[in-house]
Amino acid sequence: MRKNILLIIGLFITVAGFGQKEITLEDIFQKGTFRTEFVSNLRWMNDGNYFTAQEQNNIVKYSVRSGEVVETILSGSELTPRISINAYEFSANEQKILLLTDFESIYRRSYKANYYIYDRESGDMKELSSGGKQSYATFSPDGAKVAFVRGNNLFYTILETMEEVQVTVDGEFNKIINGSTDWVYEEELSFAKAFYWSPDSRRIAFYRFDESGVKTYNMQKWNEGALYPEDYVFKYPKAGEDNSIVEILIHDLESGDNVKCNIGSETDIYIARANWTTDPDVLSLRRLNRLQNKLDIMHVDASTGDSKVVLTETNERYVDLDYCDDLTYLNDGKHFIHSSEQSGFKHLYLYTIDGELVRQLTSGDFEVTRFLGIDEESRRPLVYYIAAKASPLDRTFFVTDLKGKKHTELSPSNGSVSVNMSKDFEYYVRTYSNSIRVPTTDLYATSGNQLIKNLADNEEHQEVVDSYKLKGKEFFKFSTEGGVELNGYMIKPTDFDENKEYPALMFQYSGPGSQQVSNRWVGGRDFWHYMLAQKGYIIAVVDPRGTGYRGEEFKKLTYGQLGKYESEDQIAAAKYIAGLSYTNADRIGIWGWSYGGYMSSLCLFKGADVFKMAIAVAPVTNWRYYDTIYTERYMGLPQENGSGYDDNSPTAHASKLKGNFLLIHGTGDDNVHFQNAVALQNKLISEGKQFQSFYYPDRAHGIRRGGATMHIYRLMTDYILNNL
Repeated sequence: MRKNILLIIGLFITVAGFGQKEITLEDIFQKGTFRTEFVSNLRWMNDGNYFTAQEQNNIVKYSVRSGEVVETILSGSELTPRISINAYEFSANEQKILLLTDFESIYRRSYKANYYIYDRESGDMKELSSGGKQSYATFSPDGAKVAFVRGNNLFYTILETMEEVQVTVDGEFNKIINGSTDWVYEEELSFAKAFYWSPDSRRIAFYRFDESGVKTYNMQKWNEGALYPEDYVFKYPKAGEDNSIVEILIHDLESGDNVKCNIGSETDIYIARANWTTDPDVLSLRRLNRLQNKLDIMHVDASTGDSKVVLTETNERYVDLDYCDDLTYLNDGKHFIHSSEQSGFKHLYLYTIDGELVRQLTSGDFEVTRFLGIDEESRRPLVYYIAAKASPLDRTFFVTDLKGKKHTELSPSNGSVSVNMSKDFEYYVRTYSNSIRVPTTDLYATSGNQLIKNLADNEEHQEVVDSYKLKGKEFFKFSTEGGVELNGYMIKPTDFDENKEYPALMFQYSGPGSQQVSNRWVGGRDFWHYMLAQKGYIIAVVDPRGTGYRGEEFKKLTYGQLGKYESEDQIAAAKYIAGLSYTNADRIGIWGWSYGGYMSSLCLFKGADVFKMAIAVAPVTNWRYYDTIYTERYMGLPQENGSGYDDNSPTAHASKLKGNFLLIHGTGDDNVHFQNAVALQNKLISEGKQFQSFYYPDRAHGIRRGGATMHIYRLMTDYILNNL
C-alpha cells in the first residue's frame, strides 16, 4: 500500500466462523436484510413530557422520562371509515389530528391525498373536503381552520361548521398556480407547499405563479396495456428560457381581500422563501435575482403590501440557497439569525430586525451544516447547531450562547449526528453513527447532556453485518498533480491480498455542494458496493473539487464550467488508484447516477486511456437541456456562457469513446429528460461508436416502480462482471 494513504477509520470487527455469507440483490433491495431500525415521524408534544410517533397504522404516545409507550392515541384500522395513515399533524392545542391517507405522488415533493379531521375528545372523524383530493393541508395556528390546495387553487375549511372557503378561482393546469409551486421551484428550491398562516391565524400568505409563458416539455406515457400512448405536457423552463412570473399575495380572512406584496418591478426573479416574522403583521421574503448572486431579505407590511429590504448579500458567483433555511426570527421581535458564506465558510450571524449586524456567532475554517434553533427561555439564550468541525467528513452537535464565545460539543466528534429537539429545548433525540458503527438513536435531556433511554440500538443489524465479514471503508487522502488534496475511501474484497491485483470500480456523484465521502453508516447502495467487493472488486469513492463542506472556494471553483475540474479530479483519482500495487490498471471503471451519470460519461470520454468501462444512469448530457434555477446558479446564462455549457458536455467528447459504455434512462423522467439520453445516443451513433443502452418505460428519475430497482441493479451487476 502506498505510504501516502492516510487511514482514518479501521476495519469492521468481524465474528469468527467458517466461510463467507454472500450478499445478494434480494438481501439489499427485497428482503431488508440490512435495514436499520429508526424512530419515524417523531413529534414533540406541547408540555415537553411526551412525544408521539407513528408505528405501523397507529399513533402512539411516549413518556420522555421513561421512553416507554403510555398510550395509543388512535389506530387507523379502528376508525370509521378505516384508513391507512400516511402522515398526521396535531392542531396547536393537540385536541384535533389531521390525518393524511391515499397519498398520491406528483413530482419529487408534490402530492395529493385525502385528509380527515379526528377529534380526540369526541372520537369523531370527518372528511376535510368532498371536492376531490387535496394537497398540503395545514392547521391554522389557532386550530380552527385548515388550508389546502386543490386544482391549483387555495382553500380553507372552517372546522366548527366544516364550511369550505375558496380563496382563489383562477387556478389552471399549465397556466396559473396558487398556493403551490411550479416544477422548477419544487425541484430546485426544495418546496411544494407555498402558503403560510400568519401567527394570529388572520391571514394566509401565498405564492401565485403565472407560467403561461413557460415552454412545455412533452413526455409520452406508455401506460402498460393502453392502445395509444398518452402525451403528458408540462411546463419546464430550460436554461436561458422564460420562467414563471411570481407574485406573493396575502389573504385577509375577515375581509376576503388579497393584498399584493411589493416584490419590486423586476419580474425575472425568484422568491426563494416566504415566512412570517414573529410579528403577525410582517411577512418575510427572500428574493434572488435571476443569476442568484444577490439575495435580499425583505419585510412586507401585511396590511398594505409595502416592503423594504433589510439585508442584501451579494456573491461574485452565487449565493448558496442553504442560507434560506436558516433565517430565524427571535421571539423578542428585535433580532434574527441568518447564515452566510461571507467569511469563506458557512456560519451563523446575529442581526437586528432592521438588518444591522450584531455579531458573528460561529467562526473558523469549517462549515455549519444545520441550525437547529435557539432556546430563548433559558437563563441565557442558547443556540444549537451541527457543524463539520472535526473534519469535512464528520458532523458534531454544538451549543453556544448569543455572544458566540464558548462552543460546547454535545456529541462525539468522530462520526455523524442528526438531532430532533423538543419545542422547549429540554430534550432531544439523537441518531449517531460512523463508518464502523451502526446508527443508534437515543433520548437525551439537554441539561447536563444526560442520556435517558436508548430508542433504537440496531444491535441485531450489527450482528447481521458482522456475519457477512465485510471489510469497512478505508478513508484516504491523495494529492493531484496540481497539488489539490482530495478525500476518498475504498472498500476492499473480504479476502483482500495486497500481493494480488484487483479491478477497481469508482462511484461518484460530484455535484456542486454534494458529499459522498463521509464518516457515517452505510445505506442500500453501499451494500451493493460491498456485494461487488465480495466478487473481487475494489470500490473507490472520491469527492472532487466542487463538492461541499470544505469552504466556499473549494465548492464554487467549478462555477461557469461544470464538469471541467470534477472530471479532471476523477481522472486523477483513477490514475492514483491504477498506480497502487494491488490494482489492475487495465480494469478501472466508473459509474454514477444523475450528476454522477453525467460525470461517469464525461470521465470515460475524456479519460479514454484510463477507464475501461462506465455506467451512466439518468445523466445530463448537455446543460442546455436542464432547468433554469439549477443550471444558471452554477453556469450563468447560456446566452452569456455558451462555451461553459458546451465544452464539458458528454456530447462534445463522444468521439473519444474507447471503453465499454452502458447508458440507462427512464422515459418518464420529468427531471433529467430522456431527451438527454437520445442526444448522446445520436452523437455516439454518428461517431460510429459502439455502446449499450437500456430504457425503463414510464420510470422517473429514481427508476423504482414496478420491480425496476431490482432489475437495474441486476443489469448493472451483470454489465460490470462481463465488462470490467
